[in-house]
Order: sequence, then structure tokens, then C-alpha cells
Amino acid sequence: MCLATVYNISKPEPESIVLEYVSRIDVNGTEITLTDVMGECKVVEGTISMVDLTGGVVKINCPE
Repeated sequence: MCLATVYNISKPEPESIVLEYVSRIDVNGTEITLTDVMGECKVVEGTISMVDLTGGVVKINCPE
């Protein structure tokens, strides 16, 4: 199973974790729905800037 950690790279502090153990990512325009392995969903507005499936890293720009 490939799980990822999603980071928000648009925060002023060092990259902040949005959600860990993400198993599914759905994108609808600028709405990104993240679902973790336990079924918890988190919806954020932004864009995906990088996905590393081997390393389990997803970076998004989410100016909240």
C-alpha cells in the first residue's frame, strides 16, 4: 500500500503537514480532497505542486 504525507509549501514557516497516511487524493478544480487510511477526509483549496509516490510525499500550494 502506498501512503503519503501531504505538505503545504505555501506557509511561511517550514513546510507544514496537512494530513498524514493519505491513501486517496481527489481534485476538482482548485478543491483538493485528501482521504487518509482510516477514512478521515480533509478538503483544502489549492494546487498540487509535486507528487513523489516512491517517497510518499505530496506538496501542495494552499494559501489559507
